[in-house]
Amino acid sequence: MDITDTQRVIWHLIAERIEAEGMPPSQTEIARAMGFSSVRAAQYHLEALEQAGVIERVPGRARGIRLCRLPSGMEEASDPADSRLAAANDDALRLPVLGQVAAGVPIGADIGSDQVVLLDRNFFSPAPDYLLRVKGDSMRDEGIFDGDLIGVHRTRDARSGQVVVARIDDEITVKLLKLGRERIRLLPRNPDFAPIEVQPGQDFAIEGLYCGLVRPSR
Repeated sequence: MDITDTQRVIWHLIAERIEAEGMPPSQTEIARAMGFSSVRAAQYHLEALEQAGVIERVPGRARGIRLCRLPSGMEEASDPADSRLAAANDDALRLPVLGQVAAGVPIGADIGSDQVVLLDRNFFSPAPDYLLRVKGDSMRDEGIFDGDLIGVHRTRDARSGQVVVARIDDEITVKLLKLGRERIRLLPRNPDFAPIEVQPGQDFAIEGLYCGLVRPSR
């Protein structure tokens, strides 16, 4: 799908802002920079850029815009400004999708996917090392739904009350960690699901901390 010259300028603006400040502009800032009389005009052009596949918008985020690729015709551009656009895209987080994690009962992690997703660093805290795709809705009340991609910060250390990705006998799950004096519990955030209590002798480890998510468009 072709885009207009105005939409190329907006893509350029987004790339430069990510390069300079580490985050994209808001729709209001785009409208102001382009001289539009309303934010709706900015929304219209962002929708066109998304339909063309050169950006992706994350629902529910004021600055939820990420660059997917250079618009057609810009790949061979010699303008130094266009070189900065490519650099801005290179500065994005490149996160591998390593497999699937259960938000329900634990399931085996399907490690080995070649899928890589480019994301704005500001979507997560702390910075993730990889993504896992969620299956199930036991973490619904935490805002984590079936099909979401969750960012995981690789660490063996976690505090009680944090949402973690845990391994139990080589199976992976995402749950709220509760540490007691004599037991470890992994709690769902959906009353339809039962807590998981780690039993003596089970192989248990914290694989990482949940640090944010991306909800693919459905």
